[in-house]
Amino acid sequence: PGLALSEMWQGIGYAEDGLMVISGFVVLVGLLGMLVSIYTSLDARRREMAILRALGAGPQRIVSLLVLEAGLLSALGAFLGVIFVYAGLAALQPWLEGEFGLLVPIRVLDQAQLMYIGAVIILGFVAGLVPALKAYRTALHDGLSVRV
Repeated sequence: PGLALSEMWQGIGYAEDGLMVISGFVVLVGLLGMLVSIYTSLDARRREMAILRALGAGPQRIVSLLVLEAGLLSALGAFLGVIFVYAGLAALQPWLEGEFGLLVPIRVLDQAQLMYIGAVIILGFVAGLVPALKAYRTALHDGLSVRV
């Protein structure tokens, strides 16, 4: 039985590694989606950025606003993701145990998981740099002129 259990856990380890790779790609796609969304919204918000610049906000202030927006979006997404995971586990735990005899324990996030969440939030701030640099380079008269 020990050999059979060892082989089973080794097979599960491969599946876990595969799921980690998939989750990494999901995070990457999510961050790219956020980056593209903020980047494309800059055209619609160019007048807002120009007004802020005309009122005295320097380019650094505009950059920090956009980076902060991206970072807060990624932090909110990470927080809501953790909340949904725990809510889903709490809701499905009795059903999984009753239907399949599978107990999925609800545990506190360990250090590795907290590091992953922190890395996602930091990457969110970094992703905000791309649209922020575009807004930084946008001239004041470009935002205030009327486009036809």
